[in-house]
Amino acid sequence: MKVLVVNSGSSSLKYQLIDTSSDAILARGLAERIGMASGRLKHVSEGRSELVLEQPIPDHVTATDLAFSALVDPQHGAVSTLDEIEAVGHRVVHGGEKLTRAVRIDDEVIRAIEEMSALAPLHNPPNLMGIRACLERMPHTPQVAVFDTAFHSTMPPYAYMYALPYELYSKLGIRRYGFHGSSHKYVSARAARLLREMGHEGDTHIVTCHLGNGCSATAVVNGRAVDTSMGMTPAEGLVMGTRGGDIDPAILPFLIKKYGWSADELETLINKKGGLLGLSGASNDMRDVEERAGKGDARSRLALEVFCYRVRKYIGAYAAAMGGLDAVVFTGGIGENSPTVREMCCQGLEVLGVALDPELNASGRGERCVSCEDSRAKVLVIPTNEELEIARETVEIASALQVG
Repeated sequence: MKVLVVNSGSSSLKYQLIDTSSDAILARGLAERIGMASGRLKHVSEGRSELVLEQPIPDHVTATDLAFSALVDPQHGAVSTLDEIEAVGHRVVHGGEKLTRAVRIDDEVIRAIEEMSALAPLHNPPNLMGIRACLERMPHTPQVAVFDTAFHSTMPPYAYMYALPYELYSKLGIRRYGFHGSSHKYVSARAARLLREMGHEGDTHIVTCHLGNGCSATAVVNGRAVDTSMGMTPAEGLVMGTRGGDIDPAILPFLIKKYGWSADELETLINKKGGLLGLSGASNDMRDVEERAGKGDARSRLALEVFCYRVRKYIGAYAAAMGGLDAVVFTGGIGENSPTVREMCCQGLEVLGVALDPELNASGRGERCVSCEDSRAKVLVIPTNEELEIARETVEIASALQVG
């Protein structure tokens, strides 16, 4: 089945056309600077030259039109007509407790996504823009919503509840939801398969570490998420590019009393001024932080150490929560590409049976095992493929509709 996967952000629209019979990417593209004076679409189809358009893109409908035109373009496209696209899968960040699995999009689903916008104000509204734009242009093609939060819906209440007045949960839905679900689902399934190929039998206890500009860790037992580091929003948990992750909540009222900061100023602090950027004072990009740390910059070195220490703590905590550890998985831009971060995250985990092989860790690319042969808990590098996971879940829903 040919599935178009759409990831709509506030000022961008990313897409991939995937043939799920072979997992081949037939085309991919990015429309960016939507709503700004100058926009750009970059599109490339398999075996064809790249198409770059520089022009104003006032809204997501226009971005969708440009993407669809590129997909059917005689010189740069991947299909002759849009009718060849059999389903569209949309990444949606927050599904809350109502939407805990991939679903076909209808009016009721749209209303539910709108309701969840209060919990994901930066993500769900632009996700909806992309959905509405595609529905307008492809009204007869099955459209499916796949939620970042869905994979974490298997967490038990003691893992997702905060120790706050219960009414805040029952009335406002304040609880841990977790994000990066498609990534954690994909890499944990791949890890389980690799473990079986290595001779592992029985239950699997896996910690998946999605490390990029946004970072999260998830404890996965036999394919089911039992805990995750991100909370009601993506701000909790690990240190990230510009988010500080776990902090003492009393810091916020302290700042209000000390400086009279507003809710907007606090939100900016939490989401845009912390993390690697806040600690290093230089960059939110781990590549820059590592480079500066290597040249002796003390604050960049501190940022690197805090980042890896937090990951290490979560791995240890999740090993205890799961009652075992069979594999640690590194994925995401940092997790896949930084041997230094992987090494520092694994330091001290020998007590859990983790034995990183320095040579394997420092070399190679793609999916691989970087732990010693006799390491009781394996260390795996698995490139994530959220788009493929979304496409597969979309096929399940679309196929069921055809059977029905």
